[in-house]
Amino acid sequence: MPRLPLPDFLSGPADAPIFDARAPLEYAQGHIPGAVSFPIFSDEERAQIGTTYKRVSPDKAVLLGLDFFGPRMSQVVKAAQKLAPHREVRLHCWRGGMRSGAMQWLLELAGFKVHLLDKGYKDYRRWALASFEQPQPLVVLGGLTGSGKTDVLHALARRHEAILDLEGLAHHKGSAFGAIGQGPQPTTEQFENDLAWQLYRTSPEAARLWVEDESRTIGSVAVPGPFYARLREAPLVVLDVPRAARVHKLADEYGRHDPAALAAAILRLRKRLGGLVTKEAMGAIGEGDMEKMVTLVLDYYDRTYTHGLEGRPHVLRVPADSCDAEANADRVLAAVQQWHPAPQSA
Repeated sequence: MPRLPLPDFLSGPADAPIFDARAPLEYAQGHIPGAVSFPIFSDEERAQIGTTYKRVSPDKAVLLGLDFFGPRMSQVVKAAQKLAPHREVRLHCWRGGMRSGAMQWLLELAGFKVHLLDKGYKDYRRWALASFEQPQPLVVLGGLTGSGKTDVLHALARRHEAILDLEGLAHHKGSAFGAIGQGPQPTTEQFENDLAWQLYRTSPEAARLWVEDESRTIGSVAVPGPFYARLREAPLVVLDVPRAARVHKLADEYGRHDPAALAAAILRLRKRLGGLVTKEAMGAIGEGDMEKMVTLVLDYYDRTYTHGLEGRPHVLRVPADSCDAEANADRVLAAVQQWHPAPQSA
């Protein structure tokens, strides 16, 4: 089979799974969204082959690879049959070299139709990073902590608006409390891969692409620099929700979680909160008074976010009387449809 360029590979048959032939550690660091880890070598084997290639000779490295791969060829074919019952797969390694070539040979020998990615995962990474340089019709949804921005974002999606959930991709809500109740975060490389994939899947006919206002980092992952710059330049719709409603919402959400996790988050903020506020907030957690704890912490977050609004070029404030996501989605959508800020520069 001929090698496929990346666009053809990504849009390939839906029932042809993507097999990533790289080692497990390479896959864990970053992979094409939806790809299955299908390594030709283990991490240890790959390390040994690399050492042999550099210190002995390429020929010896190839022979060592055959020693590792040969005895388990039958197992590899059986695993492929389970994952791809239609016997058609898309396959890649790092740069489209020997690992994917060897896997392609074996699978084709076993009767599979194999679509090989030209230039491998390296080409996906090049494409992903380049995608962040492209202009997007971004509209940023902002608001003070506790305004329910993520809920509004998904309410907008139910109204057939295009959205980009950065916090969902990052598995983190952005604040010191953001990891509570979330799964493990991806690597920054994987976050970039997933973000590029979401941008690729956004309809080019979408009038707007809604994205939540974020800091440069979301937990441990970093928003790509060029994309973050465009986010800061984009029109910003700020949802103004009363403080009392925000306190109630946050107290209700965090009251469901482990008090020890809340206390750990408070301690991460102690330098910013100061000793007295930290002590009072810790005491409130111990007493189960979530509204008091939230009120104490919210002063810091409100100041920080308000300061971050300075210098934003296009800001529209939308008043709201509650954290009702459906009602607030209607409010911001109606407001932005009548708003005509200056377009972003390409």
